[in-house]
Amino acid sequence: MPNSSSVSELLLLAFADTRELQLLHFGLFLGIYLAALLGNGLILTAVACDHRLHTPMYFFLLNLALLDMGCISTTLPKAMANTLWDTRAISYQGCAAQLFFIAFLFEAEFSLLTIMSYDRYVAICKPLHYGSLLGTRACAKMAAAAWGSGFLNAVLHTANTFSLPLCQGNAVDQFFCEIPQILKLSCSDAYLKEVGALVFNISLVFGCFVFIVLSYVQIFRAVLRMPSEQGKHKAFSMCLPHLAVVSLFVSTAMFAYLKPPSISSPSLDLMLAVLYSVVPPAVNPLIYSMRNQELKATLKKLILVVIFT
Repeated sequence: MPNSSSVSELLLLAFADTRELQLLHFGLFLGIYLAALLGNGLILTAVACDHRLHTPMYFFLLNLALLDMGCISTTLPKAMANTLWDTRAISYQGCAAQLFFIAFLFEAEFSLLTIMSYDRYVAICKPLHYGSLLGTRACAKMAAAAWGSGFLNAVLHTANTFSLPLCQGNAVDQFFCEIPQILKLSCSDAYLKEVGALVFNISLVFGCFVFIVLSYVQIFRAVLRMPSEQGKHKAFSMCLPHLAVVSLFVSTAMFAYLKPPSISSPSLDLMLAVLYSVVPPAVNPLIYSMRNQELKATLKKLILVVIFT
């Protein structure tokens, strides 16, 4: 039986079999990828260049844009290259690197979304304490904690997953390397160690999700008690984009990983993976800029400067 040391490459799941569909998928994903880079790049530039956006909310949004660019750049370019060149291969080392960055960026992003819900909670429920609770140093520490937790998560899962012998072939039933699909290729009882780490990780994610839900319960209670309609509108404009991003990210990922095995199929798994790994980084900039007047004004200025210079 071949083990992990004798596997030099793995085969990723293809989006289509016919050449016409492959080229169609390539064009579609290229458009999505460029839109994600442009949208997140504009947010990065806007927050960095406009001093009015140097606040905790936009600081965390800048970090989210960086993570989104990393997430989509980890999965989509390799999938597009394989589609264009009609191949499914990824090297063993490339697969390990891809899994590392996916675990790193996804964990860091969800941690950051949790921190952003706390930012919204303090801004609306404890506005008088906002400056003291979310000062420059506190924001930097929270962002560093999000990135650091993602890095430690990635080291743990990558080391556990790729220490297992692979003896169930080399075909990965996904368009990128993810932990559950790699575990399916293992025939060692040692995979239970990684399953245990995954259960612990899911518990932490669930804890973050509960924190987000409780934060928004308090936020909506505070908003509904506001006497001013203008105040309510401003509060909802601050919170609804973040809530939409969290809902999109969490709902698709939860359904992908917690759906009953009876309804599982390669095509459904592929579609769900696209929904939670490709769509959020592309639409997050649109969601955040749609109801944010300050960000829209800065983006318009940037676009005009680019056009007329």
